[in-house]
Amino acid sequence: MICRELAVRLTDHVNWTPQNADRFFIPRAEIAESVFIVSDMVVELIHNQGEANFHFNGTTEWALDSVESDAAVWLPSEEQLREQLGDAFLSLDRVGDGYVVTVNGPAGAHHTAAMAVAADAYALALLHLSGGDESLPTDRLPLTQDVA
Repeated sequence: MICRELAVRLTDHVNWTPQNADRFFIPRAEIAESVFIVSDMVVELIHNQGEANFHFNGTTEWALDSVESDAAVWLPSEEQLREQLGDAFLSLDRVGDGYVVTVNGPAGAHHTAAMAVAADAYALALLHLSGGDESLPTDRLPLTQDVA
């Protein structure tokens, strides 16, 4: 799963339309470590008067009935990140113990740092293409191997 720091950085650079099976977290101290999954059975996405809200059905342990979807941070899967890259995506390569994503951007091919988790490499590539902060995450360290 993508690290939370990169997920937060992606928020302003991706368009998320919540769907069943999407994962997200809510950056509030008391529940920030919890990962929620959109599901009609547990966390339901309700559209009402142009607003999207998550309704937590049957959760007796939380005093949380609903939260605006804008307050949630999407934790996209590898597949969803690859879709976001679109035609710019060139390859995902295994380099030692890590993964490197190569994308075709305005300045030509760009390789991400080698990351231990493929989803993090996809996120770095997406941040590169969208002009976001593509510095290495501090909550999940990259591998030290360089890509030529």
